[in-house]
Amino acid sequence: YQRRVHGVGTGGTITGVSRFWKKVKNEPLISVAVEPIHSPVLTQTRNGEPLKPGPHKIQGIGAGFVPNTLDLSVVDEIATVHQDDAIATALRLIEEEGIMCGISCGAAMHVALQLAKEDRFAGKIIVVVLPDAAERYLSSALFQNEVFKQLEEASAANPAPVRHQ
Repeated sequence: YQRRVHGVGTGGTITGVSRFWKKVKNEPLISVAVEPIHSPVLTQTRNGEPLKPGPHKIQGIGAGFVPNTLDLSVVDEIATVHQDDAIATALRLIEEEGIMCGISCGAAMHVALQLAKEDRFAGKIIVVVLPDAAERYLSSALFQNEVFKQLEEASAANPAPVRHQ
């Protein structure tokens, strides 16, 4: 089995990848969609509940509606993530792995890390799609933390020398 975790923005990546592996390659795949716990419209749709979108800080996913490009029939599971966990995981990826990613990437990675702890995924490879970069989030909650404030202060105290040619 392939295992893939995707945040759902337009739904295009998770739908295309899932259809390809399941219908074209005819290979088993466990496809997991990720959405904000504060705006779980995919979960609500799948459960036949009225949609109750809500505000959250995970830009790029959880727009409050089910995108027309998303085919939930090829999605095996939907996982929700708290915005604080998404931000913390994005910061971990930046600080520990040097991957300059955004909050939605943190959401997808957080879910993948949680799935990796489950017995059914023991010893398995989980592929996580990280589709965005941190520069989109410079004015967001991702960079409103102590690590980046300390870096800013250190940079201001010790500006890089200017080279003249």
